[in-house]
Amino acid sequence: MIQLNLPAFDFKVKKQKEKLYIYDQIRRKYLLLTPEEWVRQHFVHYLCHELKYPRGLITTESGLKYNGMQRRTDIVVFNRQGNPYMIVECKAPGVSVSQQVFNQVAVYNKILKANLLVVSNGLQHFCCNYNETASQWDFLPEIPACSI
Repeated sequence: MIQLNLPAFDFKVKKQKEKLYIYDQIRRKYLLLTPEEWVRQHFVHYLCHELKYPRGLITTESGLKYNGMQRRTDIVVFNRQGNPYMIVECKAPGVSVSQQVFNQVAVYNKILKANLLVVSNGLQHFCCNYNETASQWDFLPEIPACSI
């Protein structure tokens, strides 16, 4: 897999029937190792070990319904009251971070109403914070460490 712009970590991988699987520390099971899963697992590790978000406040690939259609968020971080705090949309490294990707996470946020939105392809990461005073999303220079 490609080297990402995220800290390296000791991941667990196993091979089964000519396919590679990576261990998901949140769901506690092995998942098919796709380029997007590679990014998702690195990002979860970054959130937990570098930014100090508690593992118990993070979900991966959670389902939600929007306009009657089933959708799935890549990563959601909750605050200690159980409300969505951050939504992270992960893409494979070969997928450019475009307006379409931001639109996708914004749709999820119409339901979840998180304060922070993050988009990453493992090479580039963008974080937005909702500014209630100005009623707009402001880009942040970095993803904030845990303060929840």
